[in-house]
Amino acid sequence: MQNLIDYFPLLMQGLKITLLLAVSTVAVGLVLGLALAMAKMSRHGWLSRPAFAVTNFLRGIPEFLVLLVIYYGGSQVLNDVLGISVDVSPFLAGLVALSLVFGSYASETFRGAFQSVPKGQVEAGRAYGFTAWQCFRLIQLPQIWKVAIPGLGNLWQGTVKDTALVSVIGLDDLMRKSNQAAQSTREPFNFYLFAALIFLAITLVSMVILARLEKRASRGVRRS
Repeated sequence: MQNLIDYFPLLMQGLKITLLLAVSTVAVGLVLGLALAMAKMSRHGWLSRPAFAVTNFLRGIPEFLVLLVIYYGGSQVLNDVLGISVDVSPFLAGLVALSLVFGSYASETFRGAFQSVPKGQVEAGRAYGFTAWQCFRLIQLPQIWKVAIPGLGNLWQGTVKDTALVSVIGLDDLMRKSNQAAQSTREPFNFYLFAALIFLAITLVSMVILARLEKRASRGVRRS
């Protein structure tokens, strides 16, 4: 117990990195997922086919493999393209890899949400003189958000757990700090259990927040 207290500040440093990586991944992944969803729904085959191919590929391979390819292959590609030595940091590699995976899954969530909005509502908005952006922001987005929240919430929780993979390439996240403490004190059970409880706490808090967001989004849609 004393060792847990002594290493608590170190573990909290790792937790900050874990949360920063998870939040950054979701922020980038949401934008990427929305863009891929719109590309998939495009009438132009040259845009929709590559979007489907990329997302199916990324969803079909392990996240860990994507991470290794980005971390080790990314440096090599940048070196070959730019002609200079460029090292991809563990945080950047984790952000790119997890964002690509998150965006691939989120694209399907968004695509299903887009398809749930009746086309007649958008056509009515255009008939009233709304621009395409106004139709998206005022008509589609509130309903898309309501439908997409549960799926995006599941992706967020999966992303939080997937951040532990980045410790393998040297990111000083919660998992790596826990491993360092476990090796130093020779008390792996205590520190790994503590890390598990922190991940569980994040998941439980996220569930409460997501439930409130879903309830609030539902109220917003009923008002409109």
